[in-house]
Amino acid sequence: MRPADNELLCRVEGEAPMGQVMRQHWLPACMSEEVADPDGAPVRTRLLGEDLVVFRDTQGRLGVLDEHCPHRGASLAFGRNEACGLRCLYHGWKFGVDGEILEMASEPPESRMRNLKHKAYPAQEAGGFVWIWMGPADAMRPFEPPAWAPAASTRISIVKMHAACNWAQVLEGSIDSAHSSSLHSTNMPTAEVAGSTATETAWLRPSNDKAPKLEAELTDYGFHYAAIRRPIVDAETKVYVRTTVFIAPFTVLIPPNDQYNLAQMLVSIDDVNCMFYWVAWHETKGIDQDAWRRFCVATPGVDLDRDWRKVRNLGNHFLQDRAAMKAGDFTGIDGIPAQDMAMWESMGPIADRAYDHLGASDVAIIQFRRQMVAAAKAVQAGEAAIGTTSATRQVDLASYEGLVPKDADWRGFTTRNRHAQAAE
Repeated sequence: MRPADNELLCRVEGEAPMGQVMRQHWLPACMSEEVADPDGAPVRTRLLGEDLVVFRDTQGRLGVLDEHCPHRGASLAFGRNEACGLRCLYHGWKFGVDGEILEMASEPPESRMRNLKHKAYPAQEAGGFVWIWMGPADAMRPFEPPAWAPAASTRISIVKMHAACNWAQVLEGSIDSAHSSSLHSTNMPTAEVAGSTATETAWLRPSNDKAPKLEAELTDYGFHYAAIRRPIVDAETKVYVRTTVFIAPFTVLIPPNDQYNLAQMLVSIDDVNCMFYWVAWHETKGIDQDAWRRFCVATPGVDLDRDWRKVRNLGNHFLQDRAAMKAGDFTGIDGIPAQDMAMWESMGPIADRAYDHLGASDVAIIQFRRQMVAAAKAVQAGEAAIGTTSATRQVDLASYEGLVPKDADWRGFTTRNRHAQAAE
């Protein structure tokens, strides 16, 4: 990959074209649980290189403001959230959810500074997240619920984790179905099952084929692809298919198991940091929030600090246990996300893709790079961002995994979920 294209793919701060692509989509600022209480503590977040603070006011309204007070730049994360506004501790200036300055305790009534308005972003809430619009106000798109919120009753559990690297190499991990057979082989062992089967500690899978055949297809929302493997049972008549759906610019629906569907969002904090969200959901089954975090070894206060940074990290070699590896654990690293993080972060803050040697298992990676570099160039040329003109609703999309007849077309088992099929 040419260095100039790598920069286009990865850089998101300021006027960077990829950042402008992101700004034409609603972005997740934080989880709803982080700002659950009216007049609760405000929460710091950072998106596309901007420091922000999120709060829920007395009436339950969401506010997302520039973190730094327009008076002298003090952090509003320390502020008092009270009486329908966020008050800076330094001089008592108070801000509404829309950025309106409600009070200026340090200024006389006739001060012309009372005409100021603080930077604020519109916010929506859905699917366990607070979403914000960071693009031009006159270009704001109607809010669309995410793929994992097809109904109000859907059971949703979320893992959140900071990744010390660029968003694109994290997303490339999400769409890379081939690596699961090696990197996650301890957590996804082979068994005589009909499909991916979730237990408390593992996802059993019906194939030990580590070299899947990949087939991809472009769509109006991004692309989808199938990883086709030889199963351990009925290999003469069937294949094991795992499909992945890329919803541009940062969402991936990965193959489900028998208990819950799975999605990942790879949200740019800045050029060299990313927030990794892993969502498990199902309308009737699902997994409890605490259980999901335990399974992923991503429990706040145990495996993660208050800023969602990992106890297992590159600085301590992800606490890799070589004795466990000799005893049969493939990686010696606890938890699927930490195993992935070790690979992603070891590439450096921004991977130099000029030195990659891509093969048959990298079809989806190649497709992603081509599509997103083209998307950045299109926005540079004044065109609409990828995914903004799609006629497909996210809640109508679905990934798939299972044993299917050898002569079946994998496209018939993916993309359109049962809600969409019922409406057709």
